[in-house]
Amino acid sequence: MTSRRWLCGVLLVACSAPAFASQRMSVPSDQEVLIGLEKRWNEAFYRKDMDFIASVLADEFIATYDDGSRGDKAKELALAAAFDQQVESANQDDFTVKIYRNTAVVWFTLHLVGMKQGKKAEVTMNYTDVWVMRDGRWQCVSSQSTRVAQK
Repeated sequence: MTSRRWLCGVLLVACSAPAFASQRMSVPSDQEVLIGLEKRWNEAFYRKDMDFIASVLADEFIATYDDGSRGDKAKELALAAAFDQQVESANQDDFTVKIYRNTAVVWFTLHLVGMKQGKKAEVTMNYTDVWVMRDGRWQCVSSQSTRVAQK
């Protein structure tokens, strides 16, 4: 009788383990974390959330903008603070994320719709951002944007 109870107990635990495992909170992958950071950075730019932007940019951050000019972390923060365009929507899609140990490259497309000089304007930009894992968090060290020609 004791061995039968023991066997039933073992079977009960073995059968319920998958159910308990599926109820645990899943940990987001690095790809999910990086896509989330890209989306939060985009939102922070329009809200002028300088603290968030400063937290995701490495001190040695360098951006290459769509006009070919370059800027550092200070310039990126200044651009965010000075931004005054009316944006109706800013949607990111077509994410590709590649992880190389403690470095990641994120490619995505940003579709902007807003008003410029009283007329509706639409702009599509392709981005390539390079991230480095430091002290348990991702920081962006480089960003390049390219304006996609209108068809």
